[in-house]
Amino acid sequence: MSEELFIPKLGQTVEEVTIVSWLVEDGARVEFGQPVLEVETDKAVFPIEANANGFLHLGPYKVGDVIPVLEVVATIGRADERFEVKGALAQVESESVIPGSEGGPIARPEVAQASVSPQEKIFISPRARKLSREKRVENISKISPTGGEGTRITERDVQVYLHSLPKATPVAQKIASEAGLDLSAVSGSGIRGTVTKADVEQVLQEKFPDVPPSTAPQPLVDLEVHNRIPLKGVRGLIFERMAASVHTTARVTLITEADATAFVEARESLKKSVTETWGFAPGYNDLLGIMVARALREYPYMNARLSEDGSSIEWVSAINLGMAVDTERGLLVPVIREADRKGLQSFGSEFRQLVERARARRSLPDDLTGGTFTITNLGMYEVDAFTPVINLPEAAILGVGRIIPKVVPFEGEVAVRQMWVLSLVFDHRLVDGAPAARFLQRIKHLVENPILMLS
Repeated sequence: MSEELFIPKLGQTVEEVTIVSWLVEDGARVEFGQPVLEVETDKAVFPIEANANGFLHLGPYKVGDVIPVLEVVATIGRADERFEVKGALAQVESESVIPGSEGGPIARPEVAQASVSPQEKIFISPRARKLSREKRVENISKISPTGGEGTRITERDVQVYLHSLPKATPVAQKIASEAGLDLSAVSGSGIRGTVTKADVEQVLQEKFPDVPPSTAPQPLVDLEVHNRIPLKGVRGLIFERMAASVHTTARVTLITEADATAFVEARESLKKSVTETWGFAPGYNDLLGIMVARALREYPYMNARLSEDGSSIEWVSAINLGMAVDTERGLLVPVIREADRKGLQSFGSEFRQLVERARARRSLPDDLTGGTFTITNLGMYEVDAFTPVINLPEAAILGVGRIIPKVVPFEGEVAVRQMWVLSLVFDHRLVDGAPAARFLQRIKHLVENPILMLS
């Protein structure tokens, strides 16, 4: 009997992956633990290993296809066998034309609605409810439950339902969601049957002829395009999260200028004394990270988030510091867990390991999740000050500019000092202005007096 090879869960928030490459050919013999394909999440590229010995029989998925986790992508068995899906998805797979295949436009099966009488209640697991909210599933009665003898919707049921829906552009999804339009009733005219903005507006115009057309952006002027960047993977995640952050938070920015002269001197002294021993030279980000972690411990209301159901503000015990990093694939935020409990050497060493994995596209599933506060530094690009976007679900983010010598008053005289602009952006729904200002003031005080870190 063949063994099914499926995409495992690659982190708490990963729900789908993109196939990057098959590492072995269809029909090749593989050994248990041998990497057979690579997949990309919104964070990194991961190898998927064979879970049995035998001959690999590939499913219908090709490089570039986006598929949900737990999806069976191949089977491993005898040489004379072929790929065959067992279980709940067998019917779906046999009736579907997989996106990216050569079968032409996508043909999606109808998903049976949950057979529930008005007196019966539809139960849905917490993870299934979370996924349905993220994917804007308006009516869960359209999902066929398989848990609890057909009375409970599982996360897998939601994934099967989403897999049956037609693909749609982000603008088309937004317009349809706002209008309460079921995309399954819209025929897509885009590439591989993708539902476009024009498709949705046409259906809405037919249903509601008296309603003016959407005020969404008008069709683009026909101009030559020399490059297209798909909104998927890391770029797609940034697109969605930045828009969500701007539209759901009450952002306020506080800006202060710190005298970083002593801070710079402390870093230069550390470089000379510990670089050879530690194997790396401590950087400004390392020192600032330790200071921010200490300030978060002293002002716990800044280490906060909005609860999942939106009913309360949660002060998080663990101080997990996100450090934004520029990579070839886009902005990533590696997370240093329990940063307030780490010394400078431990912090710096872990930070460099996280950055190395992120830039090599080899981040571990939990490297980029679980942050409670983020620091983003653009000083190396000669940026003095900026207003970063809050990294949801966190309550705040600290933007860091460059350290630059300026002529300023100092102890009653005119002097050249190393000045540093710090920008704190916070969600005013979760934190008030004065408490946030005290937190930023504390960071400034630590920067100006780094000797306090030893106390």
